[in-house]
Amino acid sequence: MGHKNPDMDAIGAAIGVQKIADVNEKEASIIIDHTDINHDVQKLMEEVENHDNLWSKFITPNEALEEVTPGTLLIVVDTHKPSLVIEPKLLEEVERIIVLDHHRRGEEFIKDPVLVYMEPYASSTAELVTELLEYQPKKLKMDRLESTALLAGIIVDTKSFAVRTGARTFDAASFLRSNGADTTLVQTLLKEDLEHYVKRAKLIESAYFYHKGIAISIANDDEVYSQIIIAQAADTLLNMKGTVASFVLSKRKDGVVSISARSLGEVNVQLIMERLNGGGHLTNAATQLEDVDLDEAKGKLQEAIDYYLEGGK
Repeated sequence: MGHKNPDMDAIGAAIGVQKIADVNEKEASIIIDHTDINHDVQKLMEEVENHDNLWSKFITPNEALEEVTPGTLLIVVDTHKPSLVIEPKLLEEVERIIVLDHHRRGEEFIKDPVLVYMEPYASSTAELVTELLEYQPKKLKMDRLESTALLAGIIVDTKSFAVRTGARTFDAASFLRSNGADTTLVQTLLKEDLEHYVKRAKLIESAYFYHKGIAISIANDDEVYSQIIIAQAADTLLNMKGTVASFVLSKRKDGVVSISARSLGEVNVQLIMERLNGGGHLTNAATQLEDVDLDEAKGKLQEAIDYYLEGGK
C-alpha cells in the first residue's frame, strides 16, 4: 500500500514489492483507490489494466480490509505517515507492518512496525525496492511492465537522473533495463497533454524572486489547480535560469492552499516545508495549509524561508 493519490514511484514500488512476494511464492495484492489516482500515473494504470496477470493483483481498500487475517503482512511504500496512506484503517487492523520509504523521517510515524527500511539519500522508493529484488535468493524473471514501472518511478523522482542520483541509482536502472524495462514505454507513460501544459505555464507566469535564486509563484485568488499541476509548475520553475529553489502556491478544489517546493540541493526545501507542517525530501517537498487564503500562505512561506536562510536549519 502506498500513499493517497499515488505517484509513479509509489505505484512502481508497490508493483516491485508484489514481485518480491511472487518470487518467494507468497500471495500478495496491491491496494489502490480508483477514485484517487494521480493524473501522472493514468497511462501506467491503463497499461496495467491491459495486463491480465498484474491487474488481478490490484484490490480496493475495502477488499483489503475484508481479506485481513492474523497472518497478514502489510508493506507500506513511499510514505511513513499514517495520515497519508491510502487506507489508514488497515494500520489498525494489521498487526505486522513493514515501512519502505526514501523520505526523511518526520514526527508522524506508523506505530510499531516490525521492520523499517528508510534511506533518505536514495533517489526513490522504487530504487530501494529494485535493490531488494536484486538480492532475492530465487531466480528472478520480471515482466516488461513490472520492470518498466519501477524504472519510471526512478526517472520521475530523479527528473530523468538530474537530481538525487547516485551510483546506486544507475545500478538499479541498469538492473531493470537488463530485466526488460522499456525506455520507450517509459517516455510514453510520461507524456503530458496540451491542457496540462497550458495550465502549468499560466500558473508560473507571475513568478518572482524572493531572495537570490529563490523563485515563488502564486496563483490568482479565483484560480484552482490540481496537486499535479502545482507540483509540475514547481519543477518547471526550477529549470529557469538563476533558480536554485522554487515554490508554487495555489488553492485546490477542496479549498486547501497547497505549496510545492523544489530545489537543486543547495537549499533544503524539506526543512522549509517542515516549518509549515509539511515534509518530503531535500530537493522535493510540499505542504498543505488549511483555513488560510493565498496572501496568508505567502506570508507563512516567506517567514519559513527567512528562518531557514537565517540559520534556523
